[in-house]
Amino acid sequence: MSITPTANALHAELQALAPQHIELINESMSHAGYFEGKESHFKLTIVSDAFEGKRLVGRHQLIYGLVTPLLTSQGGQVHALAIHAYTPTEWQGQSPASPLCAGQNK
Repeated sequence: MSITPTANALHAELQALAPQHIELINESMSHAGYFEGKESHFKLTIVSDAFEGKRLVGRHQLIYGLVTPLLTSQGGQVHALAIHAYTPTEWQGQSPASPLCAGQNK
């Protein structure tokens, strides 16, 4: 996990889901306009019983409901949050690769 103010705030909010596993990676350096210390793009892999019986959209809604104040649309720092949410029975240690940023990785 990144140890930075925004990453710490995201991690703290996500504790409401009582995750068995959580991996939060700051991928800002792979995107256009990066500068040292920028916290705008994150990749989240999270495993929680809270996702049982929920489809992908419901899982994302649950997460966004917790982190909305941290999003740029609400005055926060997070521009993009790639979410990979699993139940404990689905979790196989996977964490899909992130897509390339059109503005940075041509």
